[in-house]
Amino acid sequence: MAFKPLLGGLALGLVLATSPALAQKKYDPGASDKEIKIGQTMPYSGPASAYGTIGKVEAAYFRKINDEGGINGRKITFISLDDAYSPPKTVEMVRRLVEQDEVLLLFNTLGTPSNTAIHKYMNAKKVPQLFVATGATKWNDPKGNPWTMGWQPNYQTETTIYARHILATKPNAKIAVLYQNDDYGKDYLKGLEDGLGDKAKTMIVARASYETSDPTVDSQIVQLQASGADVFVNITTPKFAAQAIRKAYDIGWKPVQYLNNVSLSVGSVLTPAGLEKSVGLITAQYGKDPTDPQWANDPGMNEWRAFMAKYFPDGDTKDASNVYGYGAARTLVQVLKQCGDNLTRENVMKQAASLKDFDPGTSLPGIKINTSPTDFAPIQAVQLARFDGKTWVLFGQVISADAK
Repeated sequence: MAFKPLLGGLALGLVLATSPALAQKKYDPGASDKEIKIGQTMPYSGPASAYGTIGKVEAAYFRKINDEGGINGRKITFISLDDAYSPPKTVEMVRRLVEQDEVLLLFNTLGTPSNTAIHKYMNAKKVPQLFVATGATKWNDPKGNPWTMGWQPNYQTETTIYARHILATKPNAKIAVLYQNDDYGKDYLKGLEDGLGDKAKTMIVARASYETSDPTVDSQIVQLQASGADVFVNITTPKFAAQAIRKAYDIGWKPVQYLNNVSLSVGSVLTPAGLEKSVGLITAQYGKDPTDPQWANDPGMNEWRAFMAKYFPDGDTKDASNVYGYGAARTLVQVLKQCGDNLTRENVMKQAASLKDFDPGTSLPGIKINTSPTDFAPIQAVQLARFDGKTWVLFGQVISADAK
């Protein structure tokens, strides 16, 4: 580290002699004795703005950490910028964060297209692209892209589990799929096809895609209903998920409906769609749903509720995104605590790849966060749940990514 020229040579020698730990501190840009600078892009506006609350809850959690003295005595400076879910804007914002603001790392940047746009840049710059807020399978590539790590279960695993459930419960199903026409939607679709195996060609009777610039997906839902499908796999972000659920109900289409995890929020998706119109939806969960009464006295969720009341009182306590952001932020804090006084980018990634049975307090029982130098997928298990009109009701067992 660099010492300010306030001390003479004798005094400096005394400091080094009496405080060997001080000399061992290691910093990269964005870190110092007093500060850890963290960057982020988040869609506070645009077609995925429902996710903006994630950045807000994370900022609130970092304020809490700072109020409690910071991490190993260092306060967090969190710079979260609005990229409107637009990859070109993401690139622009991230270059600013890395080259001008000189953040130590990027945290929980949201969106598969957005993270794809900065993927090569972050790895070339050797700046951690940590716990990205997308479940695309490609984030688990420690050999090819050692500076990028996901957080949530990957999309292909999730839809593979839906496929297995369909095969077990409706082996003669006619499946219709609505998906976002980008890497996110196609990743989910691939998992469904892989899970169905040879039967995918005959069981999937209709596919419809949409662009994030589309005003609605009403016409796609009408098209899918016309296929005669009795199972609907809804691969959409919150705005379009709510539209699809509502339209299917309004036109009298009543398939068994699977809703991707990224749109399971009761507050931001099912309430706008209509709770009565959402009854029977099936999804996969890895975190505790804030509307589920079984967590009313859960210690981890009580801690979350107390945090929300004090640090984010305007946040919706029915929105699962606020649980997600809190859990992700707690995971990052754990990594930074493990870094100690070695706040280099290389050590950040080393510690992120050394998580053992970490529970942020929001994970379902039986689901823990584990990483290793050869496995960059922190959460690899889910449990199916069905919406009963008020909350998601878990059923079955916790299913791991490698379960057959």
